[in-house]
Amino acid sequence: MPDLSSLFVTRLYRAALSEHAPAIDPAELEASCLSIAEDDEAGQAWCEENDFPGYTSYASLTDLGWRFPIFADLTRALDAHVAAFAEDLEFDLGDKSLMLEDLWINILPEGGIHTGHLHPHSVISGTTYVAMPEGTSAIKFEDPRLPMMMAAPVRKKDARAPLRTFHYETPTVGDVLLWESWLRHEVPMNMSEDDRISVSFNYRWG
Repeated sequence: MPDLSSLFVTRLYRAALSEHAPAIDPAELEASCLSIAEDDEAGQAWCEENDFPGYTSYASLTDLGWRFPIFADLTRALDAHVAAFAEDLEFDLGDKSLMLEDLWINILPEGGIHTGHLHPHSVISGTTYVAMPEGTSAIKFEDPRLPMMMAAPVRKKDARAPLRTFHYETPTVGDVLLWESWLRHEVPMNMSEDDRISVSFNYRWG
């Protein structure tokens, strides 16, 4: 019998935000995201200038945790989730730690997409999900080896999940997803009439 093993595993962390933030009210978090988006004229202008569908605070508000107490609570919860993921990844952090670098709101309307990208200057990236209406898009992850597979045949449609070229993860409201920042991902088109709302973030080592 052959001896088969898996090498260079890509880990994906999924947990409930409430494991480390039982006091955060999902409805309050959603209302806060919508209120901030409505008042953030600089963010609205950036989205319009850059043809960004919907709204993101990425280019306009860099201090959500300082401005709004609910985002300070959210940051503390994310710190705990990221620490658990870093332990699973068996990172040797030495005398440094993983620190929140960016935290931003995403509101994706019907027809909106977020094309494939990665976060090259961070260690761990992730998203917590605030509103996921029925029919909205999952998050799509891409095998990081894909650019090197020019001569390889495609995988079978029923290939085992770890062998597939793409993986679709369908989170629910209150979930936290974490992945290493080099992993390419995208949000396919939102087919729901309602907004898909999430809060994304990056952690750096320092």
